[in-house]
Amino acid sequence: MGDANHATDRDRRAELLRQGAEQDGVEIEEYEPRFTPGSRQENRSRRLVVTLWLLCAVFSLVAVGIFVFWPWRYVFPGEEGHFHYSLYTPLLGLFLGLAVACVAAALILHVKLLLPKETAVQERKLPGPSSEEDRATMTAMVLDTAQQVGIGSSRQVGRRSAVGKAMGLGAGVLGTSVGVIGVAGFIENPWDAQGPRADRLETLWHTGWYPHDGEKVYLRVETTDPEEVVLVRPADIAPGGLLAVFPFRESDRGNPRKLRAALNQADNPATLYRFRPEDDIEYRPDRAGMNWGDYYAFSRVCTHVGCAVNLFEDQTNRAYCPCHQSQFDLNRHAKPIFGPAARPLPQLPIDVDDEGFFYALGDFTGPVGPSFWELPAAES
Repeated sequence: MGDANHATDRDRRAELLRQGAEQDGVEIEEYEPRFTPGSRQENRSRRLVVTLWLLCAVFSLVAVGIFVFWPWRYVFPGEEGHFHYSLYTPLLGLFLGLAVACVAAALILHVKLLLPKETAVQERKLPGPSSEEDRATMTAMVLDTAQQVGIGSSRQVGRRSAVGKAMGLGAGVLGTSVGVIGVAGFIENPWDAQGPRADRLETLWHTGWYPHDGEKVYLRVETTDPEEVVLVRPADIAPGGLLAVFPFRESDRGNPRKLRAALNQADNPATLYRFRPEDDIEYRPDRAGMNWGDYYAFSRVCTHVGCAVNLFEDQTNRAYCPCHQSQFDLNRHAKPIFGPAARPLPQLPIDVDDEGFFYALGDFTGPVGPSFWELPAAES
């Protein structure tokens, strides 16, 4: 009884297709299966399309597995694990690319091998709203296409249903994989340094100046030898002078990789200024104790787009960014007074130890570098 009803629906849809073609001025010159139904060629073509969709699902699952389980944290060249780390992005791209390639191949082969060969000629029609009959014939055409693709009624023959299920599986797994990879980066807020993440060093709130394990972080100057350690004393800077400084821990001494990393980390550079005794520096209670006498340290990274703030006008105590001419008034704790920068340069709290060397009391007073939507536009 079910097969008879299915045949009746199919004949009715075929009649609607023919009527719709006639009403639209369409002459169907050719409409026939590419292979004899049930033939070896048709079965082989269906198996090929199904296999491509299944491969799409497999490659998508592998990509998710790589994203979740493959070692992704940076490992320096020459250290154990660097080779596996270097494969993370290539493998992720490879398997996602293979999954997308399987989708493209499956769709192309489906059209070329499984859909009927159809050649139709249609006269140009004047624009206007469609009638109820036109909409009915259009619905019949859509249902016929769905039946040919294999995603229509569950009463369709098994071969077409298998293609539709494989298509749904492959497309569904690929879409889910892309969604997981795209959304996963937002699950853990990289700015969140509160709660269980308070001691994490890799958050964007922390730089190489962040103290941990009770070890002092000294101010170091860069020399021609990146492995040479030269610490800074107050006498190294004349009034109105400055030095570019970087973090140094005694535990890093003799470790070339860590010594170089401290110089190369983008948010580490700071500038140590020595103002003149007569300079009128604005007093802020929340910044009390962050300077050592006339010595102040600020981030060297512009809060506009991250260029180096490496120009200084000692008569006015203004720091300049050469990229887009932002100016920061150091007398007012590096507040921006000109140019596109919207935030002050974060201050580095400093002191001098018993041996006469500068060291950092903590990390910068705010995030280093360009402003984003997570950050306040300005500070008072």
